[in-house]
Amino acid sequence: MDHSELLNQLKIDRAARDFEPSGPGGRIVWVAIAALLLLALAGGLFWWHQRPLAVQLDTAVAPSAAEASGAVLQATGYITARRQATVSAQITGTLTEVLIEEGDHVRKGQVLARLEDSAYRASLDAARANARAAHAQAGQTAAQLRQAQADAARQNALVARGLVSKQAAEQARTAVASYRAQLAAQRLAADAADAQAKQAQVNFDYTVVRAPFDGVITEKAAQVGEIVSPLSAGGGFTRTGVGTIVDMDSLEVDVDVNEAYIGRVQPDMPAEAVLDAYPDWTIPAHVIAIVPAADRGKATVKVRVALEKKDPRIVPDMGVRVSFLDKKPVPAAQAPKGVLVPASAVAERDGHRVVFVVGDGRAAMRRVDPQPAGSDMLRVPAGVAAGDRVVISPPASLADGMRVEATGGR
Repeated sequence: MDHSELLNQLKIDRAARDFEPSGPGGRIVWVAIAALLLLALAGGLFWWHQRPLAVQLDTAVAPSAAEASGAVLQATGYITARRQATVSAQITGTLTEVLIEEGDHVRKGQVLARLEDSAYRASLDAARANARAAHAQAGQTAAQLRQAQADAARQNALVARGLVSKQAAEQARTAVASYRAQLAAQRLAADAADAQAKQAQVNFDYTVVRAPFDGVITEKAAQVGEIVSPLSAGGGFTRTGVGTIVDMDSLEVDVDVNEAYIGRVQPDMPAEAVLDAYPDWTIPAHVIAIVPAADRGKATVKVRVALEKKDPRIVPDMGVRVSFLDKKPVPAAQAPKGVLVPASAVAERDGHRVVFVVGDGRAAMRRVDPQPAGSDMLRVPAGVAAGDRVVISPPASLADGMRVEATGGR
């Protein structure tokens, strides 16, 4: 190899040099990468700021006449049914008919569903046939007994006249006793056959699911072709209920009262209930009982409240706010103006007290002048309307117009 060839091998290509990190081409590449990273970071920050803020919501309600009537306490709860049942079959079987839908009104004893009954019907027919045969056998033996008794009577008469031997008369009496014992045994067998027929009838009746009381169907849990059983079986493929029925006349309110204020509540105390779904509708109520047990985790005591007016609009599990009164309610015309909101819904922004009202997924900040209205409630004379959804414990980062997403509350 000569010297010129060695020099050519050591020569640096100008195009390759231009793409070295220290060269002009390399600097352009690094600048482009840095720009892309900045754009990605800006997009991520924009997305983060546009992401809805998770908040808890509650409903502002009209105070009606609660304050004017001397409300000593207000608390929230839910409509509950004291009488409801998930109706199921007492045997395992396949549904051939389901005769209910959600919202149906049913009467006690009404047929709700039917199971496949061919095997039970055959068992019932067989049991009834056995019972008839047993009764027929007993009837035949009863006829034989009557004949034996007549023969014994004639033999006794002939013995008295000396026309037959005493042995013949004794044999006739023995036949009477034998038939009498057979008849007693066959009557017992007929009774047993009757009992088996009744048992078969009961099993057959189990194939028909009936309503245990008057009520409304709130859930249809099974369809035709599914297997139902009173016990959970089949790895989750077996239904344990056909539907749920609720006695709407048994609806009442369960309220959790803070244990620090439970002393203000007394049995038979007048009250008013306002449903979250109908904030302008006040329902007269009264306290049924104070449940003698406290929830350690929530530091509350459950209070049962009766609704004095029944209405189709009242359904189980509705949210409700109850005002406990120290006297009878006053006319609605004397009700104070404004709405009631939880005390935790009021926050401070720039030295002003505000409430955030949520609508169309965004929070609107409204200045308010709240007034005390109970242990955990404030009355807002203006700025908030009944039925508005307000943010509970607004985060410090929450601002006017920000997008929010409800994660809990009422």
